[in-house]
Amino acid sequence: MIYHTLISKLAALKHFVLLIIISAILCSCVEDYEFSYFQSKKVNRSYQTKNVIIVIADGLRYSEGWGDSTHQFMPRMADQLAKEGVVNTRFYNMGGTYTSAGHTSMTTGIYQSINNGGEELPANPSFFQYWNQVYGNDRQKSWIIASKDKLAVLADCNNPFWQGKFTPSVNTGIEGRGLGSGYREDSLTLKTIFEILKQHHPNMLLINFRDPDFSAHSGIWANYVAGIKKTDEYIFRLWMFLQNDSVYKNTTTLFVTSDHGRHLDSVADGFAGHGDGCEGCRHLGFFACGPDFKPGALVNIHREQIDVPVTVAELMGFDLPNTEGNIMTELFRRR
Repeated sequence: MIYHTLISKLAALKHFVLLIIISAILCSCVEDYEFSYFQSKKVNRSYQTKNVIIVIADGLRYSEGWGDSTHQFMPRMADQLAKEGVVNTRFYNMGGTYTSAGHTSMTTGIYQSINNGGEELPANPSFFQYWNQVYGNDRQKSWIIASKDKLAVLADCNNPFWQGKFTPSVNTGIEGRGLGSGYREDSLTLKTIFEILKQHHPNMLLINFRDPDFSAHSGIWANYVAGIKKTDEYIFRLWMFLQNDSVYKNTTTLFVTSDHGRHLDSVADGFAGHGDGCEGCRHLGFFACGPDFKPGALVNIHREQIDVPVTVAELMGFDLPNTEGNIMTELFRRR
């Protein structure tokens, strides 16, 4: 009797152990499948671009930027930079037309409704994380530098296989202290950009200037257009720095666009606000230049924010999985 009971217990234990082993194997397979789905891989490219910089002029409505035939508020971009690259007159934000959502779509290649206070991580990895994963880069080789403190969230995501991994360096808000520090003056952000470029020479950089959005929210037109002019000047100074730096000259691609626009004058509070699906909030300016892009070109092909990171990945030799964005082939001299 005791012998048979012992045999039964051993058999039950054997089945229990076997069940644990099978469960572990299945979980491992799921994890491997999920992680491989989100993993990027190195892709051989033959481009001259070695560095990519994305500049976001926060909240610039198309009608005061490239949509104004006089370009009165952005003379530097129109007179000095336009001849160096490509302007697209049909570039849009088709997701949330507010700061955090607009920036997230351009770093992940996926539209997401996300908290606008910097209290929610993006759901998906950024192109920074994929690039760092593929090439095993030091964190100092990729940076997010923003006047708006809340944009520190762009460095990470809440995907369990990626959170806290392969993240770029971050300098956002007052003194670069990140969320909760407050918005930094754009002139100080520009100073910080130059310091980081000189010290670390990163290959991948996303920059946010708080203007013209910050000034537009005052509801004073003169403040709004003054914010555009200042941002235009800062972008030009950045471009001149790149042209005079031996590391960046002839090897750097620059993208300049916005996270969102502003209400049409006939909608809500007009230029002072944003956040809906009106043409003013969705239609954005877009400019890109670099050694692999056409000079002095004007295109009118419908493109969206989610196409930016896919094009970055194309230039820098890695895949951007899990995105609906497309490579902006019209920018290239040849592909």
